[in-house]
Amino acid sequence: MPYKLSASLSAHSSDVRAVVSPTDDLILSASRDTTAIAWARTNNSSFAQTTTLHAGSRFINAVAYLPPAPGAPEGYAVTGGQDTVINVFALPSAKGEPNFSLIGHTDNVCALHTAEDGTIISGSWDKTAKVWKDFQLLYDLVGHQQSVWTVLAIDGGQFLTGSADNTIKLWKQHKNVRTYPGHTQAVRGLALITDIGFASCSNDSISVLPNGDIVSGGEDRTVRIWRGQLSLPLFPAGHILTSLPNTEGECAQTLVHPGISVWTVSTMPNGDIVTGCSDGVVRVFSTEEQRWAPADQLKAYDDLVAAQALPAQQIGDVKKSDLPGPEALEQPGKKAGEVKMIRRGETVEAHQWDTASATWQKIGDVVDAVGSGRKQLYNGREYDYVFDVDVQEGAPPLKLPYNASENPYTAAQRFLQNNDLPLSYLDEVVRFIEKNTAGATLGSSGEQFADPYTGATRYQPAQTGGAAGGSEFMDPFTGASRYRAPATVATPPLPPPPQASTGNDPWTGASRYSSSATSPVSPAQTMQTTGLANVIPVSTGYLAMYPQELNLIEETFTYLGQAVSHPLDPPSKKLTSNHIDAIIQLLERWPQSQIFPLMDLSRLVLAFCPTAYSDPALRSRFFAALFHGASWNEPWSSPLPKQRETNTLFLLRSLANVFQDGTTLKDGAWVQEVLKTLGEVPYTVLTNSLRVSLATILFNVSCSGLRETLPTPLRDHLAGLVLEILNSEKTEGEAAYRALVALGDIAYAAKEQQRPLTAEHQNTAKQVLSALPSTFPEARIRDVSKEVLTLL
Repeated sequence: MPYKLSASLSAHSSDVRAVVSPTDDLILSASRDTTAIAWARTNNSSFAQTTTLHAGSRFINAVAYLPPAPGAPEGYAVTGGQDTVINVFALPSAKGEPNFSLIGHTDNVCALHTAEDGTIISGSWDKTAKVWKDFQLLYDLVGHQQSVWTVLAIDGGQFLTGSADNTIKLWKQHKNVRTYPGHTQAVRGLALITDIGFASCSNDSISVLPNGDIVSGGEDRTVRIWRGQLSLPLFPAGHILTSLPNTEGECAQTLVHPGISVWTVSTMPNGDIVTGCSDGVVRVFSTEEQRWAPADQLKAYDDLVAAQALPAQQIGDVKKSDLPGPEALEQPGKKAGEVKMIRRGETVEAHQWDTASATWQKIGDVVDAVGSGRKQLYNGREYDYVFDVDVQEGAPPLKLPYNASENPYTAAQRFLQNNDLPLSYLDEVVRFIEKNTAGATLGSSGEQFADPYTGATRYQPAQTGGAAGGSEFMDPFTGASRYRAPATVATPPLPPPPQASTGNDPWTGASRYSSSATSPVSPAQTMQTTGLANVIPVSTGYLAMYPQELNLIEETFTYLGQAVSHPLDPPSKKLTSNHIDAIIQLLERWPQSQIFPLMDLSRLVLAFCPTAYSDPALRSRFFAALFHGASWNEPWSSPLPKQRETNTLFLLRSLANVFQDGTTLKDGAWVQEVLKTLGEVPYTVLTNSLRVSLATILFNVSCSGLRETLPTPLRDHLAGLVLEILNSEKTEGEAAYRALVALGDIAYAAKEQQRPLTAEHQNTAKQVLSALPSTFPEARIRDVSKEVLTLL
């Protein structure tokens, strides 16, 4: 059943900034009107205001709940706000006055959370989090460089904090045991996912339903339910989760609100969703029909949503003459939350697709649809500003489009991505935007300013910078006291692209192979594996996994971490076919643009866990999934798209790790199938690093031929591929050298086993070996070429 409105709770006179719903019958809400309210369920779809808590003299930004205790049979409400005091109320509170006041923060208290044992953790603009037990300060958590916007008590002794410095920190008692980078904006929300880990977000509020589904609320007036294959990366506890992406096809339902922003969401044990909105209303949504509001209230709510006026920049600029009429709504939408605009007379309407009811829902009338008041046109869209940005002397300036209502971080990130510029420039571009827009906004209300972290409408930039060089911003809740943003925010550098080979082995970092004085057999017996250090679970952080898959992937990382750090003492618990099957399913399901972390994981699994994929059928599926991940069967052209080059590199490195010491090739059918598939790629389209990787695979297979007798069809196929590389390679000396040593192994084994190569291969080899030193005038290639010639 879809979620529908269950109840609308109206008593606050300003934005509802926080809600918590610890039981099916209790809701606590906090507002900018300086109060918190306790609401109790009266029947299936109704709640009544039971207590108004006078929680402070200024705006209240956070609320939490403590379970029943002596003196508080119905538990406690905990509130925090701009007066820096945390107030604790025993419920029910007849007078609405606090029983305890916790004093210690020196600035706005913007986050609260509690553990089952009664521990309270608070976060503040004073850059600290504090842990309280028995209403006394227990720990100061000091380490963030900017405001602590969100906190999460894992239990009474472990805590997570998220900050405007873009990081998440894990604390054990008062010690910071781990810091997680990854967000590019302030971390505003954390949610615990039972038996799995935690989720974090930047510009949304999040909560978790009892069935594991994710609920998010944001500044686009909506609440979204992400079900099944979530459009949200999930990580085990202790691993970072990045902010909510807009992946297609994974949002189960979108609930539009009649307000500017949904500031906060919470979930009840029964699966109902509670929201707090900028219009001052607390709302409850349910999938259970008996808890739905009466039909007339549901219609009134839909009419209220439909009556909203939406600025065009929120939906997307459009020319009225280009819009279809109402008949366009006869075609179903493609995904939950899809917005379609139609022309009805002189009015432009925005409709949103609701997958739960399979209908288009009107969400408002679009104003400014033809770009009135806009200044400049860029790439077919109108913007308030289109800046010329000089990034290189002598080169033409780059265009930076920006709307005054837009989050400058979003605009800056788009600009960097569109122009292939490093993300390390992000803060510099944001400062450029802020300096050159001077706080300009759209709209008639004096309060309508864009939060530089979230793009929200309550954050007013000042006109002058602070003494430290960073910008000062008005308090996002009052417009009064100031909050100083950092002058710079450290952005992790992007990983360097794969480099062409140099004097070092690109796989191990060791020096290049050296040839023996008498034969290539001695140097060629050592197979090459790809770099195996730094097993980092964050590699899986792009798309979601089902809980069982997530557990198996986490076990895989644990095993690899131990195997890499203690190679002589591998873990006793081995990986099984179930772990391989989980990787295969993700390789088959995730889009190829996001698949490279799995390709990298496969590279390590193939090196360290050969028994896990020894079953022939499973091994065949695994290899097929890897080739699929590299788009192997798609047409080849040069230059390769970057993502395809990356995935192909991981594929070839993975296969190089398959053929290691101890791998037996007596049943050569599967190996021959791999070589046949590798031979399908036109060699000249491969980059230098890909060529070296391919040559390494053939070199490793040739080493096996020194220890065991390869089936003749396999040996001949291997020789053909090696000769093709030697005949085609004109620029990459490392690929040529590895293929040359592989040819020496093949020739030596043929002589020792008295199984001569075919006459065609011998003739081709002699021609190649004669010409190779002229193409690559290196001593090692000249010397090995002579040695191999003597073996023919």
